[in-house]
Amino acid sequence: MMSLLKLEASSMPEITVHVDQPYPVIVETGASKRIAQFVRPDAQRVAILHAPTMSHVARKLELDQATFFFELPDAEAAKNSDVLVEIWNSLGEWGFTRSDVIIALGGGATTDIAGFVAASWLRGIDVVQVPTSLLAMVDAAVGGKTGINTVAGKNLVGAFHHPRAVVVDTDFLHTLPQRDLIAGAAEIIKCGFISDARILEAFETHGNRILHAESQALLDVIAYAIEVKAAVVAEDFKESKVGGLGREVLNYGHTLGHAIERETGYTIRHGEAIAVGMMFAAKLSQIHLDMSQELLQRHKSIFSEVGLPIKSPKTEWAPLLQSMSLDKKARGNTLRFIGLTDVGRCQVISNPSETSLIDAFGSVT
Repeated sequence: MMSLLKLEASSMPEITVHVDQPYPVIVETGASKRIAQFVRPDAQRVAILHAPTMSHVARKLELDQATFFFELPDAEAAKNSDVLVEIWNSLGEWGFTRSDVIIALGGGATTDIAGFVAASWLRGIDVVQVPTSLLAMVDAAVGGKTGINTVAGKNLVGAFHHPRAVVVDTDFLHTLPQRDLIAGAAEIIKCGFISDARILEAFETHGNRILHAESQALLDVIAYAIEVKAAVVAEDFKESKVGGLGREVLNYGHTLGHAIERETGYTIRHGEAIAVGMMFAAKLSQIHLDMSQELLQRHKSIFSEVGLPIKSPKTEWAPLLQSMSLDKKARGNTLRFIGLTDVGRCQVISNPSETSLIDAFGSVT
C-alpha cells in the first residue's frame, strides 16, 4: 500500500513526480495565475490549445511571450489525426522552435492531444498541462501519457512525454456540471481500490455529498489520487517494468471501459465506462483471484452511492471482445486484465476463459 500525503484542512500540496525530469503538480485555488512561472525563460512563443469552453479563460492568461490560440473540437472529437495535422501545420506557420511552449487548457482529451503534439513537434518541446475537469486533474494530465484515437480504438497512437508542470486550479471545479464531477470521481475511486482504502472511506463517509466544489473532502481525495498516480509513474514511467505490475495497475477497469467507450461512439463519459469496467474486473477477480464477495459489493455500493453506472450501456459481447483484443495490455492473442485480491493488492488476470469472461460480463448487463 503506497504512502500518501497527510493533508491539513487548510492546505493543498505541491506534489513532485519523481521521474528522470521531475516536475511539479500544483494543486491550489487560483493556481492558473501561476502558469507563467512554468514557461521557460527563453521561450518566445506559446501556443494555448484549449477546449471550446475555455476560450475566454485562454485569452485572459497573462504571458510575456507571443501567444497563439488553437481551439480544439469538443471532447474525444479532438483526439484524431486530422486535428493533429492541423495543429502541426499551425505550429509551423507560427514558427515554433524547441524553446517554445505548448499550454493545454481543458479536460482529458485536451491534455492528451496537447501532450502528443508537444512530444512529436521537433521530437519534443515543453508542455504545461492545465486540466479543467476533475478527470483530467487526477488522471489524464498527470503521468506523461499522451495519445490520440484511431478507428481501431482509444489511445492506440501516443507517446510518453513529461510535462514541464501540471497546474491544477481547483476553481475550475465550480464550472463543472454534476455529471462531469461524478464521472471524474471514477478515477479517484480507482486509486482507492488499487492503492489506499482512505479514498474509499472518504466516499463511503460522504457519499455523493463529496462531489461539490467547495467540499474539503473532495480536495483531499484529489490530492490523494494525484499522489497515487505520481508514485506509480515514478516507479514505472513507460509501463515497461519487469518482474512486477508497475504502471499497469492504473488500468484497473480500463480494458472493458475503453471498449465500451469505442463501441458507444464516445457518447458516454470516460469515468462512466471505467466504473462499469471496474465492476467487470472485480467479478473476474472473484472468479480467478478469490476476491471476496464483500469487496465486490464494496465496488457496487460506492459506485451506486456516487451515481456511477454499474451496468454496461452496450450489451453485445462480440464487438466489445474484439475491441478488447486491441487493448494496450494485450500480448499477442492473450487478453490481460488488472484484477484485485484485496484493496491495494493488484494482480494480472491473463487469458481468462471464455466462460469466465461471459460470466463477468453477465454481471454488468
